[in-house]
Amino acid sequence: MFKAASTRLLFAALLAAASLLYGPPAAAAEAWTVAQLMQALGKHRSGQATFLERKYLAVLDQPVESSGELRFQAPDRLEKITLKPRPESLILEGNNLSVTRGKKQFNVRLSDYGEVAGFIDSIRATLAGDRDTLERTYALHLAGNAERWTLTLLPRNTRMAEVVSRINIAGTRGLLREIEILQADGDRSVMEIVAMGQAR
Repeated sequence: MFKAASTRLLFAALLAAASLLYGPPAAAAEAWTVAQLMQALGKHRSGQATFLERKYLAVLDQPVESSGELRFQAPDRLEKITLKPRPESLILEGNNLSVTRGKKQFNVRLSDYGEVAGFIDSIRATLAGDRDTLERTYALHLAGNAERWTLTLLPRNTRMAEVVSRINIAGTRGLLREIEILQADGDRSVMEIVAMGQAR
């Protein structure tokens, strides 16, 4: 069965893909609304970034760290390549997810996992700047201004909320810097993202 932990990693990877799509912040805009953010999110078609992820688990005293690369190619291909501490790859394309850990490979059809598919459809809606589709699955709350904003996603579906209670995405104008996933069981993960050619 597709593990909940792998599902949460996939959510983070999909959200992080949005960070691959933007160049340096544009000059000047006083207001920053959900509509403007959605427009920026859907603007570019591909990209690459590095990530550092920390997972805070109740059973461990110290966070578990991993790092690697994220790659996105429109319309629906996403790769999360973990390099440290152990090589692992998650490749999503269309309805198919391929997970490789060492010599083991797993292939999953997203349509067989309703909650996962629901999250992924919403993430794809974010990448496309499709606010209507996104709001069918999440309640959106945007705080801050163009230079420092946080978009909070709250799952509307009860079964989704039993896995992930909220997702906080922080950024500057059209550039994502951090994604925090808070699980319903109290564990959380924080992913820092650096687009290629951008300083942290």
